[in-house]
Amino acid sequence: MRASLGYIKAILLIALVAFLFGFAEKRQKSRKISEVAVKFTDTENLYVTEEAVNKLLIQNKVPSSGIGKETLDLNRVEGLLNKHEMIENAEVYVTLDGKLEANVSQRKPIGRVVGNSSFYLDRNGELMPLSQYYSARVPLLMGFDGGNVKEVYPLLEYIRKDEFLTQHITGITRVKPGRFNLQMRKMDFTVYMGDAENIELKFNNFKAFYKKALKDDKLGAYRKVNLQFGNQVVCTKK
Repeated sequence: MRASLGYIKAILLIALVAFLFGFAEKRQKSRKISEVAVKFTDTENLYVTEEAVNKLLIQNKVPSSGIGKETLDLNRVEGLLNKHEMIENAEVYVTLDGKLEANVSQRKPIGRVVGNSSFYLDRNGELMPLSQYYSARVPLLMGFDGGNVKEVYPLLEYIRKDEFLTQHITGITRVKPGRFNLQMRKMDFTVYMGDAENIELKFNNFKAFYKKALKDDKLGAYRKVNLQFGNQVVCTKK
């Protein structure tokens, strides 16, 4: 008899816990969204602002408050944000206190096409429009358009990851299909890169040349530095 009474108490306790859990979950889902908070993973150089993101949500009828958690479609909200031309990735969730939070990663430009049309090439090799909020300090790309700009992506990606090259290279000109000139900051010579093959070898050779010419105070003696041969640097004097 005592054993049966113990089983009954255990069953009642389990039922009570399940009831309380279900009640709490239902109450949590029925709580209203109190506000929307947008957080950028990179707070420097905002190509899209929190106001612009909120405006996008409002235009697509995503309420900033007063909607139940149960009726909010988080996948739809994420989809809206990920379609924005300046956003690379967005993760949306609801906090325990009823706040809708969006963690937003912006797209990162690595080069800017100038000419008849102007736009960025981003770090994923995709075309990216200019931003009305911020202008990125990236190499200027001359002689390119939407149809051929991806030719220069491997070169830009290498430059982006190298502190020395990022500091000194200000522009890239397409002299013919797959062949490029580099414009250097505060240097009175053009660097002919040739194609985008053997990039590491060519730039290592250039760094060695630059270090030696700087030491000998001869950087101003050249009008062209040719890297196309890969295993050597050929310089043309003024």
